[in-house]
Amino acid sequence: MPETTRRADRANGSRYGNRPTMKDVAARAGVGLKTVSRVVNGEPGVTPDTERRVREAIEALGFRRNDSARVLRKGRTASIGLVLEDLADPFYGPLSRAVEEVARAHGALLINGSSAEDPEREQELALALCARRVDGLVVIPAGDDHRYLEPEIRAGVATVFVDRPAGGIDADVVLSDNFGGARDGVAHLIANGHRRIGFIGDMPRIHTAAERLRGYRAAMEDAGIPVAEGWMSLGATDPERVRRATEEMLSGPDPVTAVFTGNNRVTVTVIRVLAEYDRPVALVGFDDFELADLLQPGVTVVAQDAAALGRTAADCLFQRLDGAPGTPERLELPTRLITRGSGELPPAD
Repeated sequence: MPETTRRADRANGSRYGNRPTMKDVAARAGVGLKTVSRVVNGEPGVTPDTERRVREAIEALGFRRNDSARVLRKGRTASIGLVLEDLADPFYGPLSRAVEEVARAHGALLINGSSAEDPEREQELALALCARRVDGLVVIPAGDDHRYLEPEIRAGVATVFVDRPAGGIDADVVLSDNFGGARDGVAHLIANGHRRIGFIGDMPRIHTAAERLRGYRAAMEDAGIPVAEGWMSLGATDPERVRRATEEMLSGPDPVTAVFTGNNRVTVTVIRVLAEYDRPVALVGFDDFELADLLQPGVTVVAQDAAALGRTAADCLFQRLDGAPGTPERLELPTRLITRGSGELPPAD
């Protein structure tokens, strides 16, 4: 940065000055703007000595190339957006990391944000990313109407949904086998002698919650076990609601002997409630979680591969950006039952 600029910044009491420009670099190196441009963009026609002087000036001034003009010329920003449900949810950590690794391999920057399970916030965030001209979006939907993205998709913003399908539009989506995983988890409890099995899940409007409930019902029906109304509870995953639902299922003359939980947040609350009861209650949870194997007994889970979901969605996105033709795809990844002890407990009565 020129000394005059530094003096002006100090006089104004600011620790931040104006960014150095190519003109500043040219003045310091004693060359023309075109020469600096050639060095910055890796173009030929500059002698080694001149290139050295330019690079020394760049380093001394802390100059960074402004890519805005290049973006306008190429029509691509080398950036993608990721709209998550909740950045604090451990499930989304490996998913986000996988998307970032694929983006990095393609020379792209990942910008992410959380919808906090709010459809309006999801729309606001997705459109804000589009306004910043990201090349594509990976979206974990909070809402069920994504027609607001139609103009962006027509304008060339590649969009892939993950974990849950889009609502109101045809778009690529990458899912786990929520129905099959839940059916397998409940069938495992049935195979271990349980007939009174409770299900505690997320909000019924959420695709994953509805599919896991459907898997629970299918396993019970396959085994010829009628489901009592009090054995099913869907709603917010806050601990108070989940605790109340668990306690109700464990009370009365015919309490459940096993519980299938619809996601990791529900599972953690149910574990805390079960620790307060003298009798053993079997438990299988959808989603693995940290330290599940260290509890006594270890928690049996239906695990989905969050990293594979993110990687597959990002791969699909960049294939579309590279011009891959075809109608939108629905890709479904398998789940895996991990037995650790809690799902193998026999009925207490």
